[in-house]
Amino acid sequence: MKGLLKNNVYAVLSNAKLFSAMMLVLGIFVVGIDHDAQIFIIGYMLLCMTGFSVIAAASLRRESVSKWSKYKLTAPIRRTDIVKSYFLSQMAWLCIGMLLAGTAAALSILFYGFPFDKDTDIFMVYVVGIGLSLFMGAIFFPLFYLGGEERSEILIGVSLLGGIGVIMGASSLMNRWFGPHMTAFQIMTAGAAILVCALLAFFLSFLLTARIFQKKEL
Repeated sequence: MKGLLKNNVYAVLSNAKLFSAMMLVLGIFVVGIDHDAQIFIIGYMLLCMTGFSVIAAASLRRESVSKWSKYKLTAPIRRTDIVKSYFLSQMAWLCIGMLLAGTAAALSILFYGFPFDKDTDIFMVYVVGIGLSLFMGAIFFPLFYLGGEERSEILIGVSLLGGIGVIMGASSLMNRWFGPHMTAFQIMTAGAAILVCALLAFFLSFLLTARIFQKKEL
């Protein structure tokens, strides 16, 4: 498993370094501007969380056509472990994005004070970012292994749109359930429910992807 995870890191590392450098420059700009423009910090945080997840997913296309990918299918490695390594890597890159987003938010708060309208806003930004990344991965991985290697870029776009749709649908459902004027506790409860659903979808996607990959031809 360690070898699989290391290989996944190397597959993503070059693009992750480039994206990190871009986000560092953008983060300096976002933190340095007027703290009243909260839309910038929200957009930056969401981009951090989803960006690393997209890069991790995109790396599968490059690996799928490599000799290493074919070798793994013949090596004494359980196919479930191969799939598990991809899902764990996706979670790891999401955590890196969360850390970068949190750093930018913390610096903005340190320099200018709390930049959001409500105390729960920063929590909900994380809910949207994490939920979108997990739902995207949950949609992408099964489609990819069903034979979408040649259309991985399209599948990433479709998965992102699907993730956005799920988040919007869940938010609309919560608004109908709790009403338009939600209390802080209701907002936190709704956010927690979305996160639980996203984690559950990600786990079920792992089981489905592992089953699909078990039947994959050499």
